[in-house]
Amino acid sequence: MTPRYQHIPQPPHSAGEPYKGLRARIDPNQIPSPVDAIEADKEAWESQLYMTLPGNIPPMSTTDFIAFDQGNSNPKFMRVSTWNIPNSAHLARECEIPLAVVVQPLADLDPREEFVPLVDCGESGPPRCAQCRGYINPWCVWTAGGSRWRCNLCGHETEVSQDYFCNIDANFMRMDHADRPELNKGTVDFVASSEDYWAQPPLPKLTPTYFSTDLPSTAARKPRPMNYLFAFDVSFEAVESGLLKSACDTLLDILYGGEVTDGTPFNPYFPQSCGIGILTFDRTLHFYNLSSGLPQASLVVLADLDEIFVPIRDGMFVDPWQSRTVIEGLLSSLPDRNSMTSLREAGLGAALIAGLASLAGMGGHIVVFQSTMPTIGPGALDPLTDESRVYGTEKETTLFLPRDRFWREIAEECAEEGIAVSLFLGMSKTIDIGSIGTVSSITGGAMYFHPRFKPSRDQIVLASQLRRLVTRTTVYNCVMRIRCSYGLRISKYYGNFHQRSLTDLEAGVWDADKAFSASIEHARTLDERQYAYLQCALLYTTTDGERRVRTCNLALQVVSLAGSVFRYADMDATVCHLARQAMTDLSSHRMAQIREELTECCSTILLGYRRNCAAATAASQLIIPEAFRCLPVYILAVTKTKPLKGRTVSADVRNYYARKILSMGVRSTMQHLYPRLLALHDLEDTIALPNETTGQIAFPSLMGNSHVYMEARGVYLIDNEEYMIFWVGSDVSRQVLYELFGVQDLLALNSNMTYLPVLDTRLSRQVHNILAYRYSQRGYTPQMLFARQNMDGMEIEFSDMLVEDQNNGAMSYLDYLCLVHKQINTAVTQGVSISGGPSLRGSPW
Repeated sequence: MTPRYQHIPQPPHSAGEPYKGLRARIDPNQIPSPVDAIEADKEAWESQLYMTLPGNIPPMSTTDFIAFDQGNSNPKFMRVSTWNIPNSAHLARECEIPLAVVVQPLADLDPREEFVPLVDCGESGPPRCAQCRGYINPWCVWTAGGSRWRCNLCGHETEVSQDYFCNIDANFMRMDHADRPELNKGTVDFVASSEDYWAQPPLPKLTPTYFSTDLPSTAARKPRPMNYLFAFDVSFEAVESGLLKSACDTLLDILYGGEVTDGTPFNPYFPQSCGIGILTFDRTLHFYNLSSGLPQASLVVLADLDEIFVPIRDGMFVDPWQSRTVIEGLLSSLPDRNSMTSLREAGLGAALIAGLASLAGMGGHIVVFQSTMPTIGPGALDPLTDESRVYGTEKETTLFLPRDRFWREIAEECAEEGIAVSLFLGMSKTIDIGSIGTVSSITGGAMYFHPRFKPSRDQIVLASQLRRLVTRTTVYNCVMRIRCSYGLRISKYYGNFHQRSLTDLEAGVWDADKAFSASIEHARTLDERQYAYLQCALLYTTTDGERRVRTCNLALQVVSLAGSVFRYADMDATVCHLARQAMTDLSSHRMAQIREELTECCSTILLGYRRNCAAATAASQLIIPEAFRCLPVYILAVTKTKPLKGRTVSADVRNYYARKILSMGVRSTMQHLYPRLLALHDLEDTIALPNETTGQIAFPSLMGNSHVYMEARGVYLIDNEEYMIFWVGSDVSRQVLYELFGVQDLLALNSNMTYLPVLDTRLSRQVHNILAYRYSQRGYTPQMLFARQNMDGMEIEFSDMLVEDQNNGAMSYLDYLCLVHKQINTAVTQGVSISGGPSLRGSPW
């Protein structure tokens, strides 16, 4: 007889919020499960092709599907909150689904999918509408024997140039239709070699940020390979913590290759066509001439941080291979050269101005390694006051705004120059991400957060992050715009970028991991007999210096029935967009208000379905549409994220995660909100191992994010894209411990390990295959942590990831469903709107 094991009590966690009032009758066994939905979608789509023609509901973002582009972009590039657009603003209001599109234009594709085609239309560039400037795409119509084409966005007919002309057949299709990817595929790259597409110089400033003997250029910038400037904080904190040495060693490995811990060599990762420059800073700025003809790098020190200029031009940016000896000597010597420093200040603002001055007129990427709050030079910040005093007050929003306008101004100037700033932060105390993080957010850079940096714990993660930074698809000097067909318009954009005009988004750099969203609204009633169209255009320069335009196109069905809108709703895109809205609102609304508005939005969507599609059901019954069956748990998860959670969290942590969520793709967002939880002690013998016949690997199913499904004899892995935590139960068997960790006693397990040992056991091979699969999905390794039941402090972080439990200053999933049910029931019985009146605002919830 199989023994029965007791489920564990809830592990140590941050306090939650109990349910207030009488509970609705909801059967816990009937609660919609995200895991069931995820696993059912995987089973349905991982064995078949998804065709992108309008009328098909795409797989969930968490599924490893293969899409075939039939004129609509792959859902990995664009997702909308409903694939059936309401024909009027009135219907959209009735349904209450926020109309939005989430765009990740450079997303990584599955290796089994077709590459995005590159189209060269000659010197004249890609054909564009003479009226709205939209790009040619599969949904345009050919007229006048092929001499004109009608734009699907605005309806204007544009003359076809002589070099692009082709006759049309009896079906009004061009004779060369099959040979033209731009007429078949929803996503294409156009070569944009014409000077009209070059990056334009920014408007000159009345008061220049830096000093230069060169006059500001008024000509368009000719495309050129991208330069990286690596800026190292060499103050006492950076040296003492080991961040400086870790960063220098990691950069050397990325530039020239190295060896892993077992002695296996690996190749360089740095893009071959890119140049590199190096800058160090503390109370002064240190520029280095890296010319290959020098025996070692020559140093020029700039002591005046109020009058910044670039003292060297030749040798500032070099080919890393031609100057290998010079760069290796410099990076190897930097930690020792600064080992005796007593300087505790680091002028980050001055370093950014120096980077701006050196890359102005070209564009590029500044990568900063910073250990301390900038208290000297431009943008100097005073130590923060007690931030706990402002929580719950009107001043709470100031935690998410820069305390000095310098940081926004330098960020905007960098973005307009085509320069991005990425920050690696390894500090021992607060660093004010609300201020300095503005630079990476507005310029399109990335931010990596390593509080209390320890090389033994953090260097593996830092190396993985920096490797991903330079190897993922990256472009610079970027301008983006979404165009809508007649009757629709974009009302607002959400994400990390610089918006200088109402229509265009600018970023110094854009990469494969970044996405943004946009709200759509009606300008007029749409015709149900025609499609509605969206086109996102990204104008950019590749890292090797080619100017291109990527266009992503969507054709969407237009409907007049609420049931059709809900049937084709996309929960992933909706949740992702609502999470971005919430993060954006942090700088203008109190957190408690944002959490309340998220709950009301969830209830309002479900109420819209009840009123329009299930009005005959009893008010006491909770009705959830199939497409949104897991919406409540994901909205609850948004309220439990670190930027929004109700309990004490430092402002730096809140700001870091808010900026991270603003730039995440749909898949990463969903897996961050509802972390993947796996039971490792119960893996079947054949799971996560290559099939002897096909060689394919089947991976285990996930489990619900709650302690009620866990046992003390178990080992569990939870993964939220930022951390992977192994939780080891107090009653775990010696065999499992030995096969997975190489120890036979729980007390012998080192909870400070930073990686999982490689052992010659079946269980070890299975788990390493799971980890390798996840690495292939995202391209980097999150920090790996270990928590033993009732023994290690990291158990609190693990328990707080169990979003179905009562924790993070919020309710459990069951209680939250009862709250949503109460809001809907009150609105139905009283005939009022959930968010429409002060009477409901003051209700018990």
